[in-house]
Amino acid sequence: MKPLTVILCFLALVGCGGKDSPKPPLSAQLVFPEKNSECTTGIAITGTNNSTVQFRWQASDHTESYELRATNLNTNTTQTIVVGGTSANLNIERGAPYSWQIVSKNTQVSETARSETWRFFNAGTETTHAPFPAEVIAPKTGSNIARDINNEVLLEWEGADVDNDLEGYEVYFSTETPPTTLINTLTSGKSDLKVSVETNTVYYWRIVTIDREGNTATNNISEFKVR
Repeated sequence: MKPLTVILCFLALVGCGGKDSPKPPLSAQLVFPEKNSECTTGIAITGTNNSTVQFRWQASDHTESYELRATNLNTNTTQTIVVGGTSANLNIERGAPYSWQIVSKNTQVSETARSETWRFFNAGTETTHAPFPAEVIAPKTGSNIARDINNEVLLEWEGADVDNDLEGYEVYFSTETPPTTLINTLTSGKSDLKVSVETNTVYYWRIVTIDREGNTATNNISEFKVR
C-alpha cells in the first residue's frame, strides 16, 4: 500500500471515530461542617428550634449536580436538596446530632458517586453534648456472613463525642428485636467485641454510647445473618 493511501485511511478512521463515552462522576470531598465537630455558625430561625446551616464541599470531576443528604441522628429523618454548585443551605434542628453526605450526579450516565459520611452536632444552648450514636463498621446491617473457626463473629463500631469525653459502650445483642440482652460493657478505648453465633440464625445488636457526664446515645438496631 502506498504511503499516501495509508495516511488517508488513518485520517478517515480518525474522522469517523466518535466522542469518548461520558465518564461517571467522582466523589466530592466534604469541607464543612467538619467531621465530629460542633457547628456553631448556624443562623437561628426566629420562633423555631431550627437554624440555617451552610454545607460546603469541593467540586468533583464529571459532575453536573450534587445531592446533599443531612440526617438527624436522633430521629433518623433525612433532608435532601439538589444543587449545581458546591454549597447549600438547610434548616436543621438546633442541639441535635447530624450526619451528612454528598451524592455526585451526571445525567449522561446512570452511575453516581457518594462522598464520605461526616457527623457533626448542630449547636443549640447546651453546655455539654451527648455523644454521637455509634457508627456500625461490621457486620453491615442486612449482611450474610460466615462465623470464624471459633464459631464467633466480630462486632465493630466507631464512637465519637464533640466534648471528647467518651466513657464507654454497652453492647446489646440477641436473636430478638429489639435486642435487650446486655452482653458486655466496654471502655471507650475498645470498640469491637467477639460474640458466639450459630449458623442459619439472624442476630440483632445495638450500642449505647456513654460519656463522662452521663449523657448517652443509642444507635439504630443493626442485624445480620450467619450462614
